[in-house]
Amino acid sequence: MRLGVLFSGGKDSVYACYKAMQHESVACLITIVSENEESYMFHTPNIGKCSVLSKSMGVPHLEWQTKGQEELELEDLKNAIKQAMDAYGIDGIVTGAIESVYQASRVQRICSDLGLWCFNPLWQVDQLEYLQALIDEGFDVMISGVFAYPLGEDWLGRRMDNRMISELRLLKERYKINPSGEGGELETFVLDGPIFNERIEIISSDKDYWNYSGRVNIKDIKLVKK
Repeated sequence: MRLGVLFSGGKDSVYACYKAMQHESVACLITIVSENEESYMFHTPNIGKCSVLSKSMGVPHLEWQTKGQEELELEDLKNAIKQAMDAYGIDGIVTGAIESVYQASRVQRICSDLGLWCFNPLWQVDQLEYLQALIDEGFDVMISGVFAYPLGEDWLGRRMDNRMISELRLLKERYKINPSGEGGELETFVLDGPIFNERIEIISSDKDYWNYSGRVNIKDIKLVKK
């Protein structure tokens, strides 16, 4: 089966792609670039750098623009998937959805309308076990955005490791934060992993942060041999 992966460069879409590759053929990565940073459906931090990850993975990349208007952005997603069907002959779509019924149900509806299989390999996974799997299986994950108390500016740019997982476990117990950021508490960008032929190196970036909300804005990156 040939699959298209809804791809943002964050840990969930990258890991979902990794899981899909273990069983099926990934024909393309599909990235929706939203003009609206508060999109209900789509990841936005550093979304323009997905083409570099695609190059490292050796998988064709399809990029589609949307204004990010609630519900209307779903038509843009549907059109992007139709383009992937025409260009790459995909039979199904892969998502990195974990708990968001809003996102998962809408993608499932589009897939049903188009006669495609919808594969959600992370659905209802234990979030802390999932984060541990990312580390154990060799993914290098950077925190690219924080959007909840008590995540301070010092979290921006941090790499995910065992210490971070321990901290997120405590924050889950104390503040009810979703450890994987499924509630929008944090965003990530993947720099390396077992499906990358070259690792990602950040050449330049800056940070925006105010009142427990901030992002790492990646300006320039390059691929480096492992």
